[in-house]
Amino acid sequence: MNTQHQVILSLGSNQGNRLENIESAIDFIHREAGTVVKVSKLYETPAWGFEGDAFYNCALVLHTLSDAQTILEKVLTIEKKLGRVRSESEGYQSRPIDIDVIAFNEEIINSKNLQVPHPAMQERMFVLLPMRDLNLDWRHPILQKYLPEILKASEDKSQCKMMQSLDVPLRKIALEQLNYIAIEGNIGAGKTTLTTKIAENFNAKTVLERFADNPFLPKFYEDQNRYAFPLEMSFLADRYQQIADDLAQFDLFKDFIIADYHIFKSLIFAKVTLTDDEYRLYRKLFEIIYKEMPKPDLYIYLYQNTTRLLENIKQRGRSYEQEIPAEYLDKINRGYLDYIKSQTDLNVLVIDVSDRDFVKNQEDYIFVLEEIQKVLNP
Repeated sequence: MNTQHQVILSLGSNQGNRLENIESAIDFIHREAGTVVKVSKLYETPAWGFEGDAFYNCALVLHTLSDAQTILEKVLTIEKKLGRVRSESEGYQSRPIDIDVIAFNEEIINSKNLQVPHPAMQERMFVLLPMRDLNLDWRHPILQKYLPEILKASEDKSQCKMMQSLDVPLRKIALEQLNYIAIEGNIGAGKTTLTTKIAENFNAKTVLERFADNPFLPKFYEDQNRYAFPLEMSFLADRYQQIADDLAQFDLFKDFIIADYHIFKSLIFAKVTLTDDEYRLYRKLFEIIYKEMPKPDLYIYLYQNTTRLLENIKQRGRSYEQEIPAEYLDKINRGYLDYIKSQTDLNVLVIDVSDRDFVKNQEDYIFVLEEIQKVLNP
């Protein structure tokens, strides 16, 4: 599972409605470049390097799976949308918006059009003060110093006046009012990817299914009739044990927990894979266990059509999944939808992501978050 990159951006404006320019830039960045998880306070600072009106400045942290060059291209596009015109000979001058990539994780990047960390950051109080607000455990990879040391050593004595707080876009999605979310979906729907991404962005605890450790899974895809029952019993035992162990280390009333499965999936898959006699026995055992399991505050089902699922399965390249037939995925999907229709005591949200890619497209990820928010605040 890919971990998101941590990117620090510095924003400035001294032309037009400065506050509106900054707020618009934050919103564009959140929707198009990466998930804005922290925003500093807003500062007013004198123009640096030229005579001009005072700037409004802030800094922010975004999480993204994109590389540094892609982020640079996206923020340059956002600058253009907000009226910034760059030219190679411009030098320092007034501008409606300025967005600089200050840091990309703790990496050192020296390319033709991008230097990270920003080579002048330690000389600019209007970068350092907002960065301090972000409370990051970040060390400059060249200077080998943390921000408080850099700030103390800076020779820039510019007067930077704190003006106000700024909204963090992510706080509009009030997931913290929930304690336990389960994200479900068919094979290849992206439930683990989405679970991990949301957990990183909202600082949640994760419960991730240990499917890869099941020794019966490759055998099942080779001979379903022979290995269906031991596979489903093994999954049930593993899921029960894992949920019991993982949830025991968290406080369900204090910690925000997000899981990439709900134990009821055991019954859904069993109904598809087992014979009638096997399923009746399995269901008796399942119902005993299910009564003991905590129920999620929100159950999310990621729906993807079968064609898209097969593409995803092929792309992720697990050898034992490559021969899964479309008919099997159709049955699993019907099983989930029948289960969802039958639930009266679960808070269920179905999100159709067949035409969306919440890994590569930030706007699609924001769409998913906003669908969740609609349930929380209808």
